[in-house]
Amino acid sequence: MLVKTRGIVLNHIKYRESSIIARVYTEQLGLQSYIVNSVRKKGSGSRIALFQPFTLLDMVVYTAHKGGLTRISEYKSAYPFSSIPFDIRKSSIVMFLSEVVSKTIKEEEENPQLFNFLYQAIILFDEQQEHFENFHLEFLLQLSHHLGFGPSSGADIIEQVAFSSNAQSATSAPTVLAIQVHEELFNELLHRAEQAHIPNGKVRRDLLSILIRYYQLHVDRLGEINSLAILSEVLSE
Repeated sequence: MLVKTRGIVLNHIKYRESSIIARVYTEQLGLQSYIVNSVRKKGSGSRIALFQPFTLLDMVVYTAHKGGLTRISEYKSAYPFSSIPFDIRKSSIVMFLSEVVSKTIKEEEENPQLFNFLYQAIILFDEQQEHFENFHLEFLLQLSHHLGFGPSSGADIIEQVAFSSNAQSATSAPTVLAIQVHEELFNELLHRAEQAHIPNGKVRRDLLSILIRYYQLHVDRLGEINSLAILSEVLSE
């Protein structure tokens, strides 16, 4: 059976000589994995650029009765990016966020609200020309609400991270005093993001570290985020 759907590429791995297995979050079928043939061949015929993180696709796909790998019948770009692939800061943010989304979304069923949030957020990010350094923080906070554990205030985040043990982390949970200074910044990001003033890269990294711990408390086996080190280096200032 063929289904027409929009999709958001999360990641891909190499498969055989010139093919890939792509993980795509689709509008109609939720999270799916597809074998895509002959996209890594050399020369002008290569279409691997269409399977980079957060690429937006229009697709016609085959469905499998018992789940598992299937194939894409047709695919094309639904929204050609104008800035993300050409700005190392943006591409690093996208790599990080796509890894988080890939590790937090598991359902093989449609979720229109979640899909539309992701789709529109990616377009908005591509269109932003400046002042996007807090985008990943705002994105994670909004995503947490779609995943069912969104905080209502900065205090929710601080208290849960400070008082809950985190077996997934190599270090113990930080003390209340060490992170309580960030409570008001989280309130700003949650309720008036346009006015949020994060003074420097260090504070931004601290906020992200707290948010990742918060996610680890709510997402089973989230583990380490491999692209975090690259993001931290690129956004160090």
